[in-house]
Amino acid sequence: MKDPEQRKKGLNTFARYSSISFQMIVVIGAFAFAGYKIDEWRNSKTPIFTAALSLVGVAVAMYQVFKQLNKNDS
Repeated sequence: MKDPEQRKKGLNTFARYSSISFQMIVVIGAFAFAGYKIDEWRNSKTPIFTAALSLVGVAVAMYQVFKQLNKNDS
């Protein structure tokens, strides 16, 4: 069996990575939703803004992940 200290460390690691994944989902979803609304407002036949803002959301989310992982590792 693991000692309580190792178990606590494992739970803290799990919580940290889970929160990062949920944060990524929220950021990408918000950018994609904004792009969808812009496309809807412009009556676009092709979802250009949805695609573009989704990619921007991925870039912002990845930046946040790298920033958090570097902060937590030091």
